[in-house]
Amino acid sequence: MYSSDTHIRVRYAETDQMGYVYHGNYAAYFEVCRTEAFRQLGISYKDLEADGVGMPVGEIRTRFRRPARYDDLLTVRLLLRQPPEGSRILFEYEIYNEAQVLLTEGHTLMVFVSMASGRPVPIPADIAAKLAPYFSDDETAGPLTPPAAPTDPPAPAAFLS
Repeated sequence: MYSSDTHIRVRYAETDQMGYVYHGNYAAYFEVCRTEAFRQLGISYKDLEADGVGMPVGEIRTRFRRPARYDDLLTVRLLLRQPPEGSRILFEYEIYNEAQVLLTEGHTLMVFVSMASGRPVPIPADIAAKLAPYFSDDETAGPLTPPAAPTDPPAPAAFLS
């Protein structure tokens, strides 16, 4: 498994009238964390695209547990629990505040595609090689599947505190 943390300070412009981080900004937080994690691994999105390979989002899910607010210093944790498979890679995220309270969970399922044709392509060999040391043989055996939807009901009172 691979894990990487990125810190993001919530800017005023990212909040809504209620003082919460606007829900659409979480996709951007996920992207910042994903880009930084790849950079730490020596993988460059810019180089990937120069080689004619893109990584569009095939699926995104976000679960809000508690709100983030202006000036909060967030820790956005990226988790690769499963190795990439075929043309797909699943990134999972957890967002914590400074008190280490879990605020948000989510995932993005990304697909490697040819920028010329828009069709899926296998994960580039150099990326697969950089990720391989983080996974055991057991982790490479199963199919790539997004996490199950949470079974616990949302807690509306969580947003009142």
